[in-house]
Amino acid sequence: MLRGAHAITLDTKGRLAVPTKYRDWLREECEGQLVCTIDIANPCLLLYPLNEWEEVEKKLKSLSSMNPIERRLQRLLLGYACECELDGNGRLLLSAPLRQHAGLDKQIMLVGQLNKFEIWSEARWLQQVDEDIQALPDMNWATSDKLRDFSL
Repeated sequence: MLRGAHAITLDTKGRLAVPTKYRDWLREECEGQLVCTIDIANPCLLLYPLNEWEEVEKKLKSLSSMNPIERRLQRLLLGYACECELDGNGRLLLSAPLRQHAGLDKQIMLVGQLNKFEIWSEARWLQQVDEDIQALPDMNWATSDKLRDFSL
């Protein structure tokens, strides 16, 4: 499982070094093959192990290209999807269009989300966390059946 927030520095070629603790797992889970695309709801990227991405693709394939909303989702997620492979040093190259979309510069955050990572610029990540923390007290947790009885 992918969890935790990790501060990482992008190199001048746009590569990120995956934290050591995930490298072996990713090589076993997906032979170091991953897919990166945009997040349509947040200014970040989504990085999936290939097997998890294939599940997303199945869902996208089931959508209608004749329905404008479904087609837009396909166009964005598939259009930005870029295959990435862990190199011998545990690095991944993020394409320039992906880096540009998420506003990534040198300092980034790699954030585990169970079956995928989010990749944020460090500044946007800190801003998002602050917004999320401030919004929690005002949220009506009872509107979600799954959160109604959620406790830590």
